[in-house]
Amino acid sequence: MLVANRGEIAVRIIRACHELGIESVAVYSDADRHARHVRAADVAVRIGPAPAGESYLSAEAIIAAAQATGAEAIHPGYGFLAERATFAAAVESAGLVFVGPDSTAIAAMGDKLAARRLARSVDVPVVPGTLEPAPASDPAGVAAITAAAESLGFPLMVKAAAGGGGRGMRRVPAADELRGALVAASEEALAAFGDGAVYLEREIRPARHIEVQLLGEAGGRVIAIGERDCSIQRRHQKLVEESPAPGLTTRQRLDVHAMAVRIATAAGLTNAATAEFLLDEAGAFWFLEVNSRLQVEHGITELVTGLDLVHEQLWLASGARLSAAALAAAERAGQPVGHAIEVRISLEDPARSFLPLSGRVGRFSLAAGPGIRVDAGIEAGDRVPAEYDSLVAKLMVHAADRPTAIDRLRRALDESEIGGVQTTLPFHWFVAASPDFRAGRLSTDFVDEHWDGPAARATAVSRALLAVGLAARSENPSRGAEGPSRSTDAAAESPWLAAARAEGVDRWPG
Repeated sequence: MLVANRGEIAVRIIRACHELGIESVAVYSDADRHARHVRAADVAVRIGPAPAGESYLSAEAIIAAAQATGAEAIHPGYGFLAERATFAAAVESAGLVFVGPDSTAIAAMGDKLAARRLARSVDVPVVPGTLEPAPASDPAGVAAITAAAESLGFPLMVKAAAGGGGRGMRRVPAADELRGALVAASEEALAAFGDGAVYLEREIRPARHIEVQLLGEAGGRVIAIGERDCSIQRRHQKLVEESPAPGLTTRQRLDVHAMAVRIATAAGLTNAATAEFLLDEAGAFWFLEVNSRLQVEHGITELVTGLDLVHEQLWLASGARLSAAALAAAERAGQPVGHAIEVRISLEDPARSFLPLSGRVGRFSLAAGPGIRVDAGIEAGDRVPAEYDSLVAKLMVHAADRPTAIDRLRRALDESEIGGVQTTLPFHWFVAASPDFRAGRLSTDFVDEHWDGPAARATAVSRALLAVGLAARSENPSRGAEGPSRSTDAAAESPWLAAARAEGVDRWPG
């Protein structure tokens, strides 16, 4: 099987292949020549230069690589071509198996506008908005869409009809900002997904972001095996996920699972997908979209259900029926046992609005021990390129209940070290220690309301400097009230001081 992706998800899929005795083929761009997923696969094929449009988004190059290596199937992972119906159709036309929903289902679900229309057809509440692409440049069209926007009310969202991950999305607080948001969102969507179509959607705020994990088999049977809370986000991209969603009643779980199954059944889902909803303050669910692929956060559902979702995908792609384990997971999904939390570790500076970064990783040591899972796409010494998403690892914890899972997450974060580059680890430490997080007071506004990156960094720096000062004093007991008895240069050469400074650099290298 060829894995048409990179990073941690490519490593994850390659591992599943090896567990099932399937030979794996990796593809790589020039920027990823020495990447971990390339080293992990049985065979690796270069598909182009660093820009994604000339490599990981080149359907022709990927299919040619599959044919040249004798691969029988292609797994798209997430992102890139994973939700492109034309790619799935091209794979099918080439006589290969596409590991995911088929091209017809992707067309019905992967296009957000088509999914919104489908949801309405099966009586699932949809976030109010437009059902057709919004013009981004035509003056007459912009005038018409402005009138539609005013009827929806501001603030509202401009969203990409294709893809996800927060790309091609803009918040519009007032009518005079609509045209610029339409153009910017359309251009970003075109660059990310090859499709610049965008639409409008009313902003529901405050709200929680709840998604339901679905599996479907040939013949039309679809099941929901649980839900996740993905409310803690920045720039509409997820940072922390939990399963099950905290605070939901059994009735709420069953209701949102049923809505998700109705949409997926109407779309003819086979394989894996996720239906996403907003949960408003009144406890009502509003359908957002369907992600017709494996999600980044699938691992926490695996920890709670005991399933391996990539194995399930491969079995379903081979024509098998839903497994007994999957059916059992669906039966108990309304009353889940245990709790799992995932934090996404990315090369971003949380003190500067999560600015994406790149660079070479020094130390790379993530936690281990009971109830901990790490899915990583890098190792110590690897270079993280600037051309792609900055996610490098996912740290997941699992425990009998949510409070214990949070305690385990704090311990795991305390044990984790990544050197040489700035990561989101300081933010995750903050979340794990937050009383609001522990109390389950979650919303998509969590980051804006609770996180002050510059202040957090300043506090960390002050503590690091204090630790260095105390260390210098303990190393040189003869230092009294008059100050150190040796020069600052000499103190700076101390191995203890060097180690203390290195520790501070690991936390906030920027």
